[in-house]
Amino acid sequence: MTKKASKTQATKAKEVRHTRAIVAATAVGAVIAGVGAAIGMGWLNRLLPVGNAEHAVPDLAADAPTPGTTRAPEAFRPDPTAPVPAAERDGLRPATGPAPTLAATRGEIANQTGAANG
Repeated sequence: MTKKASKTQATKAKEVRHTRAIVAATAVGAVIAGVGAAIGMGWLNRLLPVGNAEHAVPDLAADAPTPGTTRAPEAFRPDPTAPVPAAERDGLRPATGPAPTLAATRGEIANQTGAANG
């Protein structure tokens, strides 16, 4: 019986080690998947700064000695006399027509308290 009992204990010990290995691997995989999902969804963007695509504007900086006295970088000094391409002219026209408003014109909205509205 001792031989049989020792085999059973050895088998149980092996199963326990196997189970612990599976649980550990699952936990590590879950953590890796969670971090990957967080990065993919952008939850860690503020912790992982990426290069800024904007140009520095030294003449508008709050710590400038007298703001506006130094010239801005070349990227912020467009040529005002440059010709506008025909494809962009329509997008640069001023907006015309009635201004949008929050109030509807009279008779535009049906009565909201009718029986059909519950």
